[in-house]
Amino acid sequence: MSNLFAFIGLGNPGKEYELTRHNVGFMAIDQLIASAGGSALKRERGVVEHGRYSVEGAAVVLAKPITYMNLSGQAVAWVAQFYKVPPENIFILYDDIALPFGKIRLRKNGSAGGHNGMKSIIGVLGQDFPRLRVGILPDHPVSDLSNYVLGRFTKAELKALEPVLADVPTVISTIISEGLDLAMTRVN
Repeated sequence: MSNLFAFIGLGNPGKEYELTRHNVGFMAIDQLIASAGGSALKRERGVVEHGRYSVEGAAVVLAKPITYMNLSGQAVAWVAQFYKVPPENIFILYDDIALPFGKIRLRKNGSAGGHNGMKSIIGVLGQDFPRLRVGILPDHPVSDLSNYVLGRFTKAELKALEPVLADVPTVISTIISEGLDLAMTRVN
């Protein structure tokens, strides 16, 4: 297993998408950058923002696609090629409408589950890459899922999300220091 990991958070670029449910992957990456003592990411070719850090003695790439959600695969391909990270070490952090709000789930692989960003990435990497999903399932019926995921978190949701996002660096440290299998048993 390579000692280089990439953690790529999904979202949409631009002020109008900040703090929207679909951007929880960006929020998780921001939490990781802060915990690693980093600052702003470098922007690359209008495709991705990225930076290299050290976590638990391992080299870690933190990245956010700036291609909009349904073209996320372009950014993931760039990170994989530029940093020479194998798919099994590329972790995608993203929102999951089917998972209870605030729950985190780690998986070694899987399908897109209707998520357009994941469809784009699977088109580039195949299905065999790990993912960390953050649940955004509403506690009430929603007639338009697109409007819901692109809507901003309420104040109550943001408050409930704080400890979840604060735990992401611990999850990442466990993945790096103890392996994905052990991290999965602890998180799931």
